[in-house]
Amino acid sequence: CFSQEIKSVKITDLEKIIAESKTPLIVNFWATWCMPCIEEIPYFLEEVKGNRKDSLTILLVSLDFKDAFPDGLTSFVKKRKFDAPMVWLDETNADYFCPKIDAKWSGAIPATLFINNKTGYRNFFEEQISHETLKLEIKAILKKN
Repeated sequence: CFSQEIKSVKITDLEKIIAESKTPLIVNFWATWCMPCIEEIPYFLEEVKGNRKDSLTILLVSLDFKDAFPDGLTSFVKKRKFDAPMVWLDETNADYFCPKIDAKWSGAIPATLFINNKTGYRNFFEEQISHETLKLEIKAILKKN
């Protein structure tokens, strides 16, 4: 059943979520108008579901324009059945928020941060990730020290 409320967050909120994550976390930056983003999300969701026993979690961060929030975004997500925790990033200055996620992020999407605070694992991709690459990243993020 899909009844998710998409919250609006600032980059400082997102930094806090990432810093305080107790589980291996995938943070995926996407938008409804980005085809490569929409192509990769279904297998991200599939892999996260398949690795629930390892507490792997995902947070979808929408970079949609303000006029799409919340209605356009909510109906898009429902239609596509993207049933993962999701927030909308209420920021317009990429020069300000991108470096807070990764120093090399230019602002292009899809972009994905893989982080495991317990092991210190951190990796960032500024590109569409293939299903195979995703599986390798998940192995790495879940690797026990």
